[in-house]
Amino acid sequence: MPRPNILLITADDMNWDAVGAFGCPDDGTTPNIDQLAAEGMRFNHGHVTIAVCWPSRSAMMTGRYPHRSGGEGFFNLRHPNVPILPALLRDGGYRVGILGKLGHSTPYADFQWDMVYDQHELGMGRNPTIYREHASNFVSQSKASGEPFFLMLNSHDPHRPFYGNDQQEWYSNTSSPAVAPSKTFTTDEVTTPGFLTDLPEVRLEISEYYSSVRRCDDTVGETLTMLREQGVADNTIVIFLSDNGMAFPFAKTNCYLNSTRTPWIMRWPGVITPNFIDNEHFVTGVDLAPTLLEAAGIEQAAGMDGKSFLPVLRGEAQVGRELAFTQFHQTAGKRNYPMRCVQNRRFGYIWNPWSDGERIFKNESQSGRTFNAMEAAAAQDPELAKRVDLFLYRVPEEFYDFENDPNALTNLIDDPAYASEVNTLRQELETWMESNSDPALKAFRANNAPQANEAYMSAMATELS
Repeated sequence: MPRPNILLITADDMNWDAVGAFGCPDDGTTPNIDQLAAEGMRFNHGHVTIAVCWPSRSAMMTGRYPHRSGGEGFFNLRHPNVPILPALLRDGGYRVGILGKLGHSTPYADFQWDMVYDQHELGMGRNPTIYREHASNFVSQSKASGEPFFLMLNSHDPHRPFYGNDQQEWYSNTSSPAVAPSKTFTTDEVTTPGFLTDLPEVRLEISEYYSSVRRCDDTVGETLTMLREQGVADNTIVIFLSDNGMAFPFAKTNCYLNSTRTPWIMRWPGVITPNFIDNEHFVTGVDLAPTLLEAAGIEQAAGMDGKSFLPVLRGEAQVGRELAFTQFHQTAGKRNYPMRCVQNRRFGYIWNPWSDGERIFKNESQSGRTFNAMEAAAAQDPELAKRVDLFLYRVPEEFYDFENDPNALTNLIDDPAYASEVNTLRQELETWMESNSDPALKAFRANNAPQANEAYMSAMATELS
């Protein structure tokens, strides 16, 4: 049996529940992704390792946690000689190509892909037809050479600025312009996520966001059609996931459920049972590289933290997948907000050593309509004011019943009824930090002592500067 081709499709800032197959309450957001889900496997506990694009992709490409690869922020890997997925696949006989998000998806700047087109040649990453043309040419060349292919196809949707937003001019006047999605959404057609506040400006931004979600779906549809036309669909592993949650408050660049949970879908005809929903196993970004290497018959590189979940794809149970460990380090603006999270199928524990009651959180989402509207409305709404205050200042520890409170609205950290569950996950996190040489371990063991946390924050700022 020939080795499988691999097509890795990533969305940029797509929330897990923006996808119909994962329960999106709004009709028509992702018909092509839904069809892919019907033909493959959905992971209800799929998580990225870190909820911001460059570090998230570095974790996928290395199989290592960010602090172990030196890929914590918006830079190439700080640690030399870390094996990376495209190089390992090429050494194993694959042709490797990339469309979009070139810098964020290439762990070392000097790595040379066999085929490269970045956003300026792809309608600023927002033109499905151009993606299809370049992908088709790459597949044709691979067929002609007799080599299997690895294609990382990265949509720039639904990253800001969203379709229809008054900030979108920056990508409309290029030699390969962005195009309109096959469907646009009005404020009457969308539902405001439960972790936000249903205000007119919020609903407007959500409608713009979903129009961009639909254009990403258009890109997926064009690409899957191309595979069928090229006659390679039956021997191609297709992976779809997002690099992190939506760029709104309490999602991207955090450790909440809506930060790291991703709409993870895989299709592999003859191996994966169609329309299968996995509700048992946690899979995370660091697991992707070892899984694809095993599927390709290539030995896993030493030093990878992730573990192949190929048995799960074959319908088998796999032990050791009861928890997800996620983290955060630095925003695109080079601001350091270290966080650690561990979660099981019901609960999630988050540790925020940066939170001291004075530091203010600042990320990309605060430049949009949503946060500005929530902040303005908070002046007349005490409960909303508490919510905005939590977003800006956070607290050292958070604990949520994600099964019953997926939007993380009620912090249970001080509720004595959950003391046992809190301590269990605290211990799980400490064990993980110790076994993975987490530089934050000393501060964690100091039980949020201000001096220990300050020392860690200072060391982190120096290391990542």
